[in-house]
Amino acid sequence: MDPFEETLRRLKESFNTGKTKPAKFRAEQLQSLGRFLQDNNKQLHDALAGDLGKLTKLSSAFIRKEPFGLVLIIAPWNYPLNLMIMPLVGAIAAGNCVVLKPSEISKNTEKVLAERLPQYLDQSCFAVVLGGPEETGQLLKHKFDYIFFTGSPRVGKIVMAAAAEHLTPVTLELGGKNPCYVDDSCDPQTVANCVAWFRYFNAGQTCVAPDYILCSQEMQERLVPALQNAITRFYGDNPQTSPNLGRIINQKHFKRLQGLLGCGRVAIGGQSDEGERYIAPTVLADVQETEAVMQEEIFGPILPLVTVRSLDETVELINRREKPLALYAFSKRSQVVKQVLARTSSGSFCGNDGFMHMTLSSLPFGGVGSSGMGRYHGKFSFDTFSNQRACLLSCPGMEELNDLRYPPYSPRNQQLLKWVLGSQSCTIL
Repeated sequence: MDPFEETLRRLKESFNTGKTKPAKFRAEQLQSLGRFLQDNNKQLHDALAGDLGKLTKLSSAFIRKEPFGLVLIIAPWNYPLNLMIMPLVGAIAAGNCVVLKPSEISKNTEKVLAERLPQYLDQSCFAVVLGGPEETGQLLKHKFDYIFFTGSPRVGKIVMAAAAEHLTPVTLELGGKNPCYVDDSCDPQTVANCVAWFRYFNAGQTCVAPDYILCSQEMQERLVPALQNAITRFYGDNPQTSPNLGRIINQKHFKRLQGLLGCGRVAIGGQSDEGERYIAPTVLADVQETEAVMQEEIFGPILPLVTVRSLDETVELINRREKPLALYAFSKRSQVVKQVLARTSSGSFCGNDGFMHMTLSSLPFGGVGSSGMGRYHGKFSFDTFSNQRACLLSCPGMEELNDLRYPPYSPRNQQLLKWVLGSQSCTIL
């Protein structure tokens, strides 16, 4: 029997109740921790002396942000320029040398980056390398000081395993199935306009796009005609001829998406054209959680509607799945949005809007759990590519004061140390 199973189960269940989240609970626990240190001062002192022969030591410090060194940035195909340049800006600002690996799937952008970008950067510090999965695997065998990867969770695991061979830190910007909860209080057309815009933007090939809608049966019936109205307004009566609707990146992904069109009931769209790699803006109604379209990130212009009976059921469904990169909630009642925010976990959260949080450089962007790790955008990009080096500088000429910390520790010196440390921050070493 696993000796840790019961303890881990108990702690996970407590976390899921939200017990640790209120500020009052956190403050109480920190106060209790402080009492532990105070009440058990002698026992801890004796234990440290018995184990290591060490005392408490006064220190002061500052942080120096330094470049890691040689950084590898692996970009995806869905936004092949933006998701290459944005992390590159942070890596350059932090002072690193960079190897850039664009996606071979977005071959036209890859070609321009490989041919043109080196003409603008110092080639002794920056390089663009090309290749597919085999070449990328070979590249990952080399030791880098930091790796920044944007892509699927499946490939993210490969990158992380390769980085572990060299104990290389990583930022993984992955994906997942982003839920979108629509409360009954909403105006369906307002929600439909927003959701249709950021679901079908770039033909749905966006990592933060809503992957499925959770709503009541009544809201589904109101939302479907509103979504049809929004799609027609954005892309016309025949979206295939619209210059504002993108195409699927390649035949492999087209076939994958075509196979998902049989899930649920096609309420809007459903048409496809393999020659053009076109899939119509599609809404699938009455989708079951067990269907294929709910088992993987869609990454295409298909929007499933899953009916739920309550907010509690919504939260329970979201929480039993992997943590998403983004989570959306629509409601005219602010307490509903706040409940969804408080009772779930995701890389980012947006209430009553689309992915506008992505445009704010003051907000960090990144995932949690299977949707990724690490943050960037704005100053967070600089911090991501910087080693936060802890530094201590002591002033010369303070040797007489330093004598207090040197053994032997007389009763007088111990009293002086306790007095000093009683009014100063300290680190237990």
